[in-house]
Amino acid sequence: MLIDDLKNLVKKNIRNYSMYIALVVIMIIFTILSNGNFISSRNIANLINQTGYIAVLATGMTLVIIIRHIDLSVGFLSGFLGAVAAVLLTRFHFPVWLTIVSAMVLGGFAGFLTGLPVASLGIPAFVSSLAGWLIYRGALMLITASTGTIIIPNETFNAIGTGYIPDLLSKINILPGLHKTTFVIGIITTIIMIISQILGRKRRQRYNFEVLPVSVFIIQLFLLSAIMIYITWILSGYNGLSWTFVVMMAVVLIYDFITRKTVLGRHIYAVGGNPEAAELSGINVKKITLFVFISMGVLSALSGILFTARLKSATPQAGTLFELDAIAACYIGGVSAAGGIGSITGSLIGALVYMSLMNGMNLLGTDISLQYVIRGLVLVSAVIFDVASRKRK
Repeated sequence: MLIDDLKNLVKKNIRNYSMYIALVVIMIIFTILSNGNFISSRNIANLINQTGYIAVLATGMTLVIIIRHIDLSVGFLSGFLGAVAAVLLTRFHFPVWLTIVSAMVLGGFAGFLTGLPVASLGIPAFVSSLAGWLIYRGALMLITASTGTIIIPNETFNAIGTGYIPDLLSKINILPGLHKTTFVIGIITTIIMIISQILGRKRRQRYNFEVLPVSVFIIQLFLLSAIMIYITWILSGYNGLSWTFVVMMAVVLIYDFITRKTVLGRHIYAVGGNPEAAELSGINVKKITLFVFISMGVLSALSGILFTARLKSATPQAGTLFELDAIAACYIGGVSAAGGIGSITGSLIGALVYMSLMNGMNLLGTDISLQYVIRGLVLVSAVIFDVASRKRK
């Protein structure tokens, strides 16, 4: 009976579970090929920091693709705004908080400029964002023309991309060698997740919605808890949670809440599902479109800040192919190319799958040309799977 329930669950949710299966398979393969180096605490911490800026971009791109558009400008917009942040810090000596706010405000304005022709004039987002791609590429080259790479000596700013949260429980003589604050946060998060899953199940039962069989639900809870505790243990064995991880998860949780629990989120999915029907039902499609592009601009700025802080500098090449990495993460994470389907958490897993693939290949010393081929094959496979799964339904 349990096996039958599991088979039915996988068949019904193959689209949602495929990315998790892919992540596990990739991690197992690279762990074996690298003699365990892939799963080491240092490499996992490095992988998370590498994923941070792409995951933030993919979060915004998820909403863009859901409403049936695309934004090609976000890569060089991220690089340009990272350079703007570097200039504000080094030449104008802005405080860190004002630098970050200024960059994000500029990002929101840039997103507004990209989205306005799309929302008001019906210009294809591909064309509007391609113009932005060219403009921000040129702007990045101009802002770095006099000095080339702009070195950032501000340690507070750089800590956003390279620092870790302090261990407030380091004096407790338990679990020596572990970052205790990280471990406690991981345990508390796991408990909250379990309680949330149980309450969600009860809520669905109350409204007579379909729920998982008890046995399958318990197995799912056990597996999720085990994965979370294991990741917590790995991260605690190095320097703990990075500030990049904290920022990334804050963005994911906020946007996941918006898309799943708010009227705005429902309107975004409605516009993606059928823009004409959404307009007739009273939804202001233009405002939703503008919001999504402004949001994308703000997250581009945040992504640029994370990347610049990680490098401790702004370079003329910053932002190259970021937009394609973010789009790939979304498609791998289950966002439909046809619009109306996708989730923020799915795109986060998609970003982890994509960056795990890159990290593992770099760890094995795979030739860069072959890496591009493999990444392309993974992307086209994700899109083919999306189309095939929609046709089956």
